[in-house]
Amino acid sequence: MTKPSDILLLQQIDHVLVVTLNRPHAANAINLVMVTELVDLLFELHLDPGQTRCVVLTGAGERVFCGGGDMKERGTMTPEAVRRQRGMMEQLITYLQSCPVPIIAAVNGAAIGGGCELVAAVDFAYGADTATFSLPEVRLGISPGAGGTQTIPRACGVRRAMELILTGSPFSASEAHEWGLLNKVVPANELMAAVLEVAHTISANAPIAVRQAKKAVAIAPQTDFNTGFRFELEAHGRTAGTRDRQEAIAAFGEKRKPVFRGE
Repeated sequence: MTKPSDILLLQQIDHVLVVTLNRPHAANAINLVMVTELVDLLFELHLDPGQTRCVVLTGAGERVFCGGGDMKERGTMTPEAVRRQRGMMEQLITYLQSCPVPIIAAVNGAAIGGGCELVAAVDFAYGADTATFSLPEVRLGISPGAGGTQTIPRACGVRRAMELILTGSPFSASEAHEWGLLNKVVPANELMAAVLEVAHTISANAPIAVRQAKKAVAIAPQTDFNTGFRFELEAHGRTAGTRDRQEAIAAFGEKRKPVFRGE
């Protein structure tokens, strides 16, 4: 999958697509062009992921993952453009949550406001030990608008989310890990290697099985056990008759690694 852009850098590494937010001069802040291109990219992954089996989302440079919304641009936007950007941000968070392909954030630096909400919206995240986080919206006269009031409680618990969102206070990578926002913290110079390792592990698994398992896990916090279990059984049934399942059985008997094709 290719897409010419200087705001989003795309690199396909086997079955892993690395997406880099590329506005280091503006703290990788999300402007209207960036959010539009992210929505377009995720829409294409929904329609047909092609060879992509896992996505890694990161920021350009070493200081900032994403500085949130572009406040400088916001000050010059017409009301129509503001409405469009809000609608696109809503679509972006929805697509991140529902994307059939797993998405991992590699948090290379500060994740501020909407940037922190991106981290909370993806499937899971690794962070550099130098990364920092904050949800400063209430200090700027607004409340979170990129899913943070829903995703942060799910990651960190309601009481911790209340503290983080209502104070707007920054927190460290180690705190983000302790509280559940990050799955792992590694030295900054080892971050991409660590994230690519887990991304390649995911992409080596059966693609249909991964997508079905992702959907089943995602619904768990939203429903009761019995409803979720029925959803799981439906997801499991979708994988049972696939060629990849037959390949796994054959490979087990032949004592070799299976070669999955997403069929």
